[in-house]
Amino acid sequence: MHYDDTIIQLLQDAEDLKIAGEQAAAVKLLQEILIQEPGCVEALEELGDNYLTTREMPSAEKALKQALKLAPDSSNANYLMGFLYSLQEQWAESVEYLKKADTGSPNHPEILRCLGWAFYNGNRKSQGISVLERSRNLNPNDPSILCDLGVCYMNSHQFSDAKNTFEAALNIDPNSDQAKECLLMLKMLKDGTEEFEKKSSK
Repeated sequence: MHYDDTIIQLLQDAEDLKIAGEQAAAVKLLQEILIQEPGCVEALEELGDNYLTTREMPSAEKALKQALKLAPDSSNANYLMGFLYSLQEQWAESVEYLKKADTGSPNHPEILRCLGWAFYNGNRKSQGISVLERSRNLNPNDPSILCDLGVCYMNSHQFSDAKNTFEAALNIDPNSDQAKECLLMLKMLKDGTEEFEKKSSK
């Protein structure tokens, strides 16, 4: 849809506020846009995204449902809705929306990261790892992708693969708290498993 320059500038301002972590100000601006342009899908998507950041799930869902009513094939709206359901651990619903997002924007590393995570946690473990591997191949320097993949390896007791993946994340970002916590969790789980196996073999 074509918007006038004022709306385009306001959308950019809202994006800048979101990046700066000023979610409340971004939301206020986006609501002003929607008073002028009630059918502005981008504003609804951004509104949903900001609400997701502040974990206001009902408000996020309402905005994203409205965006999808106006643009059912929007990759961004489908991705955000899939992400919302993932946060709520509603894995089947998450997969459904993320697959639509993947159809609209194939080979998008972030969509594949979320889809792989939803597959894995929805008990399609090998498919989840396979999709996360695809995500990593497309964006090998993203610590979030590596940590999610490593957690899936760890939960599948593929400890060596998990360790390599977490260490790769730490090499990319030595300050990553997520990667450090994951490595610590892996050590505890591995030590516990080895201790259990020792006792079982006696």
